[in-house]
Amino acid sequence: MTPELHTLPNGFRIVTERMPGLKSASIGIWVAAGGRDERPEQNGLAHFLEHMAFKGTATRSPVQIAEAIEDVGGYMNAYTSREVTAYYARVLGADVPLALEVLADILRNSTLDEDEIEVERGVILSEIGQALDTPDDIIFDWLQEKAYPEQPLGRTILGPEERIRAFQRDDLARFVRENYGPGQMILSAAGDVDHAAVVAAAERLFGDMTPVDQTLANGATFVGGESRVVKTLEQAHIALGFESPDYRHPDAYVAQVYAAAMGGGMASRLFQEIRERRGLCYTIFAQAGAYTDTGMTTVYAGTSDDKAGDLARITIDEMKRAADDFSEEETARARAQMKAGLLMGLEGPSSRAERMARMVQIWGHVPPLETVVERIEAVTRDDLRAYAGRMATEAPMALAVYGPVDRVPDHAGLSLARAA
Repeated sequence: MTPELHTLPNGFRIVTERMPGLKSASIGIWVAAGGRDERPEQNGLAHFLEHMAFKGTATRSPVQIAEAIEDVGGYMNAYTSREVTAYYARVLGADVPLALEVLADILRNSTLDEDEIEVERGVILSEIGQALDTPDDIIFDWLQEKAYPEQPLGRTILGPEERIRAFQRDDLARFVRENYGPGQMILSAAGDVDHAAVVAAAERLFGDMTPVDQTLANGATFVGGESRVVKTLEQAHIALGFESPDYRHPDAYVAQVYAAAMGGGMASRLFQEIRERRGLCYTIFAQAGAYTDTGMTTVYAGTSDDKAGDLARITIDEMKRAADDFSEEETARARAQMKAGLLMGLEGPSSRAERMARMVQIWGHVPPLETVVERIEAVTRDDLRAYAGRMATEAPMALAVYGPVDRVPDHAGLSLARAA
């Protein structure tokens, strides 16, 4: 089966894909309102609102929301990213109408109870504290902040503690009014689902929503810089970020294949040279992330303080060397890794529903998997070498280091190494 897409008159979009043989379904609402849609004084509000969706509606208490899904053996969850907030459930096919009704209830009828706000405020403050105690988590927030300073895309999703302590019910309600319109919502469902039935339910549950004039997020500009936090830890944590293509850029697939070749697995360049040959670390990887109008390729490693400086310098050396000698074998391996990861990941309804929602948000439709595979296969060795050259010497760079990092070269030092 291929995905089916329908748009209601008010702009609410429904995309589904039936997966023969499955008895379950994943269904969710993806809202184009994330961290980058917040004004500075709202930082952390999108995530706070996500938490509050499960804290009671006009007809259901928090426990009744949980019981409604769990009584039929399903589960429900949500997440907030920088560009989207998602609310989703996994249930048996027969219970899709129930899941849809509960999702509509928490999105449209949340009471934002004052007492529950105070309870959830404490939960989120604990979540922030946990993130601060997790070096290989918080370092990516610091990297993001240096890549996009003083910009919505550079702020943390959780928000600063002082903002979380200050938010009130009116702040949450205002964010809903400004960002939760039907044109910002995509209902995506995969598995044991019937497209016509889902569309009919969506028309009943969401068809009367009034469009909102959402203020578009400002375009992002990758600036770069350095965040250095010296602290007594067992490991030095190093994260490098380089400006990369956005979702729609012709080089988006080149960026993904490059990240796989450099640090996507045990056979990748950084893993082989830095961990296997030199023994400088236990963990090292590269990944390519993308947004609507920008992207960032990230290299992360954790190591001991006496090896941190060598690791940072050799990482830059390996990036430069890749521009000259990426081989056909490496290119083919990275393509195969990316293609297999994509196809194997889509064997489950949850990942398939999420992909469809993101594709509709980005492209307005769901590109056929065959087209995506063709674009991956079209990436050549020469493409990788040219892209590697830009990453190694030209792309703006951000650096975040945390722990015993006195021996790690600073941003200026690594920039000189890139130019040498």
